[in-house]
Amino acid sequence: MAAIDETAVRARIGAFRTAEGAGIPAGMVDSVATREGLVQVALMVAKADAARQEPMRRALEADLAAMPGVRNATVMFTAPRAAAPQPQAQAQAQAQEPGTLLGQVGSIVAVASGKGGVGKSTVAVNLAVALARQGKRVGLLDADIYGPSLPRMLGTKGKPEMAGNKLVPIEAWGLKAISIGHVVEEETAMVWRGPMVLNALTQLMTQVAWPELDVMVLDLPPGTGDVQLTLAQRLKLAGAVIVSTPQDISLLDARRGISMFRQVRVPILGVVENMSFFCCPNCGTRTDIFGHGGAEAEAGRLGVPFLGAVPLLAPIRETSDAGTPIVASAPESEAGRAFAAVATAVAAGLDGAGPARGPRIVIE
Repeated sequence: MAAIDETAVRARIGAFRTAEGAGIPAGMVDSVATREGLVQVALMVAKADAARQEPMRRALEADLAAMPGVRNATVMFTAPRAAAPQPQAQAQAQAQEPGTLLGQVGSIVAVASGKGGVGKSTVAVNLAVALARQGKRVGLLDADIYGPSLPRMLGTKGKPEMAGNKLVPIEAWGLKAISIGHVVEEETAMVWRGPMVLNALTQLMTQVAWPELDVMVLDLPPGTGDVQLTLAQRLKLAGAVIVSTPQDISLLDARRGISMFRQVRVPILGVVENMSFFCCPNCGTRTDIFGHGGAEAEAGRLGVPFLGAVPLLAPIRETSDAGTPIVASAPESEAGRAFAAVATAVAAGLDGAGPARGPRIVIE
């Protein structure tokens, strides 16, 4: 397969013509990225013109996908760059309500962690499935563009269907779900810069046919970077669930996550202690591999709810790898009951929590 590079893609865009014979001005091309046969192009289009330009976007996407060496092509719209706001205008903008993305969702819950490797995605998947088992209409959005794991954990394969110009969410275990992993190959590395990631996330929210939902669970990437801050500012988050293991190094990063959400005025629904303890299945001896109770103590110290402890059990790993979340495949197991208890605590928190507001600057 011939290699594809940015120069070749830009030349193809320059030669492209719509059915009406119109081309694409060079100034309209905001960015082009290529990597191992994957092509992503961002075109600057005013919001008012986006619907009219949609046929052109689809035609260009198909044209780029037909290039030799291209395995997948994505063309997205991005807003034209605006001039930097003056300090007073910037303060007013920061005081405004977040945007209306996912306005058809009752409550949006962010599942976050300060660091990777604490089982955040496992908690997010089982939390979403448990909420669905409680009778709620639940969506699950994988916001971890660099490390999408939901397709494997939900046992879903293949690309989503299209309804008009929007993707149809994948249905699994009572959920409506979508992930960048549903539109690219599982082993593809998403080697994208920050703006490309944020554009892709915007597409997962705006170019997916999300139905009306009671709860949307966002599986955030680890850390406190651009993705977390952008979503906190652009969505009306009902609250955040922080996942940590009991060990001190994990709790240190969990504190940073809690601090970040507090700075952008997102309520903390609570802390989950994952991998809380291990019981030998043969002799029953309990071992606190990562310590025990640290997350509960930290939640008390910081004045946020403690949502529950999930043990370190082989069936959790096995069902995650098999795409059969343990809350659905073994709801009466120790792990299934633990995740169900976390979901019950989150639902109770949502009943008493209103949508978050963005940061507000007060000058005295």
